Amino acid sequence: MDDEMLKDFVVEALDLATSVEEHLLTLERHPDDLEILNAVFRAFHTIKGGAGFVNLPAMVSACHLTENLFDALRTGKAPVTPLAIEAALQASGFVADQLNELSNGADPASLASMPQDLEDILTQAIEGNAGAPAAAAAPAPSAAAPAAAPAAVSTPSANGGASVLGPDGSLDWNALYQAVSGGTGEVAPAAAAAIEDAPAEAESSSGHPKSLPSATPKPAAAPVPARRATDNQPGNAKEESIRIDAGKLDALLEVAGESVQAANQAAVLLEKLQQFKFEGTAAALMSTLAETLGRASRYSSELQRATLSTRMQPVGRLFQKFPRLVRELAKDLGKDVDLAISGAETEVDRVVVDSLYDPLVHMLRNSLDHGIETDRGAAGKPNKATISLKAWQEASSVMIEIFDDGKGMDPDFLRKKAIGKGLIGEHEAQSHDEALQLVFLPGFSTKEVASSVSGRGVGMDVVKTAVEKHRGTIRIDSTLGVGTRFSIRLPIELSIIPTMLVRTAGAALALPMAVVERVVELPDEFDEVGGAPVLRDQGRPLPVHSLAGVLGYEPGNERVGIVMAVPHPYILGVEAVEGTADLVIKPLTAIQTNGITGTARSAEGELVLVVGLSFLLEGCRAAAKAVAQV
Repeated sequence: MDDEMLKDFVVEALDLATSVEEHLLTLERHPDDLEILNAVFRAFHTIKGGAGFVNLPAMVSACHLTENLFDALRTGKAPVTPLAIEAALQASGFVADQLNELSNGADPASLASMPQDLEDILTQAIEGNAGAPAAAAAPAPSAAAPAAAPAAVSTPSANGGASVLGPDGSLDWNALYQAVSGGTGEVAPAAAAAIEDAPAEAESSSGHPKSLPSATPKPAAAPVPARRATDNQPGNAKEESIRIDAGKLDALLEVAGESVQAANQAAVLLEKLQQFKFEGTAAALMSTLAETLGRASRYSSELQRATLSTRMQPVGRLFQKFPRLVRELAKDLGKDVDLAISGAETEVDRVVVDSLYDPLVHMLRNSLDHGIETDRGAAGKPNKATISLKAWQEASSVMIEIFDDGKGMDPDFLRKKAIGKGLIGEHEAQSHDEALQLVFLPGFSTKEVASSVSGRGVGMDVVKTAVEKHRGTIRIDSTLGVGTRFSIRLPIELSIIPTMLVRTAGAALALPMAVVERVVELPDEFDEVGGAPVLRDQGRPLPVHSLAGVLGYEPGNERVGIVMAVPHPYILGVEAVEGTADLVIKPLTAIQTNGITGTARSAEGELVLVVGLSFLLEGCRAAAKAVAQV
């Protein structure tokens, strides 16, 4: 079997398996939705066909039985029941598990056979719903093609018209692949037509389909664009899309970023050269040079933007994994919970999408176990709880929010727990906001006894670490009796961020524009609250911090203030503001410096230190204390 063929199948089938789970959970709420019934049927049919082509018999059997069930459901021969939904969810879970094993490098021959309990529940669902005996589980002809006698099947294509059936009537895999691909990986026209009319199923003696129940998946059900013949040349197919190794994209992005940086530096040098007087041929050459550099700068910027777009993915790819998780965990906890998802189309860097799964799982588990009440009636709430998961774009950031309408968090209780575990001192975390953030401390838990869901003091600290790794921030807001909200802010793109360039204590620094509100002039003297400087800005008393001071530098003559657009605003004092720039950020890996998350090069080629977003948000707490004393 061709490794690339298997890899392509796994990628496409995983997308289908994930969408199937989403469809099934929707179907549970809307059992009469024929469109969803058809979509689930087509998805299992497509996976079954591909699984047969790459010889994965257990997956074929599971898909086949589920396909039989949904054929009965979609044609109205049986109603949608909880048993049918549960059986299909178990089947999709089994398929997804096998696909993930293959994705992680497992040998197809090492995959487990279909579990007996899965076969039993699918058979029960078919028998119970369709009102037919166990024979109902026997393979049925595909709805896409009429049944035909096996002996009549042949594929007059690149293999010279040889039959794809062996002497015993079983499918000859090598002959079939040659027939379908013409030995090139492209679908031969004649073969495609012949395979379309081939028998939909090939049964084994046990009544289950053999490795190829349907040779050609329907293009309409495929998760990626199908190949399309060019005009008047049905045999000349072209690729609508291709897959590229992520490492190659990362390398391309780095080159694009460096080209933009080089173009910017060349523009600065040109500007300096133009201060001199040129005449004759030299003046003409300078004019041509200016035009050429301008064109190079535009093209390098376009290259950078195009490359960045290839790394962007909708968060829906991640969100669609959670409805089933919430459903099953809520069932284990004996709670009735609905997960409402919005903003799934919001795009963010693929690295962020890939790394957010575990943090979001931890937060959802936390909401289900700690937040949602077991007896909601006693709290005067509907029996069905709601957890909302939504995403949206805000300036150059992506916001992801999880809100549960549960019991909320008691800040006093959290403080006592943290003090009792020795995580904080008696006089720490005095404010409501500080107490809520204690849940991010390593080892913190409100559970007296650990369960299979939570209580071991790990999870939320991992969430904070994972978010900050990608220059993001996370905070908690909660109201007793109303609910709890987790808010994550992440840069839309990881490698390039809009920044404000400042200078203080002789150092060139960059602040993320995501938290910059505006620039103000600082006075010679400040009012003081508790010995700390405070400046009234638009009627608000805002604490003033020295950027040099908080970074450990020797403060200079800081007469420029930057109002920070954070939940508890404050002002950051610097010596000068030198403009704004989109910088290509290179993270610090060899050393750890308080407050600094990466480096970049300015247009003049100077090394710039990038101040971390989470570090700037830490100033919110000090600002909140100062404001509270005013």
